[in-house]
Amino acid sequence: MPKIFEVFGYPITDQTQEAKESRRHAHCPFMNGQCDGGGNRYSSQIALGSDHPLRTHFLGVDDVPAGVCSIQTTPDTSPWIVCPRRLLALGREDPGVRKWQSYAEEKTLGFLSYPPKSRLGVWTEVKLKYEEAGKSFDYTFDYIVAPIGSTPVKSMSLQLGQSVQAVAKSLAIAGYSLAVRDGEDFVEDFPIGPPSLVEIMTSSTSGGNKKKRTTIAMAFEDSMLEKSHEAPGINYRQVWARMVSQLIVKSEVALAWGGKTIWVVQDNLVDYICKSTALDVRKFLSEKSDEVNMLSFSYGDINGKKEGIIDLVNSALYAGPMTTGTRSNKPSFQDMIRTPLTPSKDRLFSLLIRQRPKNIVFAPEQERNKTWKN
Repeated sequence: MPKIFEVFGYPITDQTQEAKESRRHAHCPFMNGQCDGGGNRYSSQIALGSDHPLRTHFLGVDDVPAGVCSIQTTPDTSPWIVCPRRLLALGREDPGVRKWQSYAEEKTLGFLSYPPKSRLGVWTEVKLKYEEAGKSFDYTFDYIVAPIGSTPVKSMSLQLGQSVQAVAKSLAIAGYSLAVRDGEDFVEDFPIGPPSLVEIMTSSTSGGNKKKRTTIAMAFEDSMLEKSHEAPGINYRQVWARMVSQLIVKSEVALAWGGKTIWVVQDNLVDYICKSTALDVRKFLSEKSDEVNMLSFSYGDINGKKEGIIDLVNSALYAGPMTTGTRSNKPSFQDMIRTPLTPSKDRLFSLLIRQRPKNIVFAPEQERNKTWKN
């Protein structure tokens, strides 16, 4: 039966003081901050009433998210990651030194191919919705990553078709820093290069059964109380359905902006796709990014791992063209869904002037393939 494998970053079997403290404070080591429930955040918040058995465990809070990182469907098999923060958390709250996920972050940013040491802004969960000529676009991007620098507000005004005053006001409200140099207004840390997308695709759970206490929240409660528990299963079809509905669209959008899209996934999902669809992802094993990019990470050998955070240090990039029409002599990702409308960078920037980067990172020392062009 399925069992929770990790809570708040640590294997559930880990009874070290470090793991206990992480659980006691509902701390996510991957965000280096408070757990927000990740992939289960809309359905797993647990109210800690005065008579709740976990009330004394989590001191000083009235509710707590079910901080389940992964679920193991059968013993001795690789767990399924159910929280996107477990795979990669670029938008972490604390911009300090990263202890975990440095490998995953470097791999992901490296395949975006920005110049080495570029300052990169990271925007989280940006929703872009609009209609034009009877067509519509309505998607939310997990992470937008773009080179940032100093930009004249006047040039942004001309690009967006808004007054200088309106643009400056939006920037100020969002928390951007504005400066005057030689009598001209500049905004700091705004995109100066092509934006790219990083999309995190983790597994969905089957929902569970309240009578059998197999919902994610109930399984979490029982596991925290060190009771026998049964976790919900993995909804394999829903995982792939969510990804297939966005894979080509989001890849196409980033290309139209001059950037790239990196889909960060787990090896379990790659295996499932290869077994259950006509898409043999492993044919696209590559050392450089392309039109469609899936960057897979895995736990590796988990047998005997009872203590400490397990860093994901095994990876593989699967990259290729969208269709055979692009390069007929090579295999391609299936032409599953194509976007009816590609929003311009101006559409994106009109949103970003109202939302400053949540984090700033740096491109790796060595670029992995051809440098982008603005």
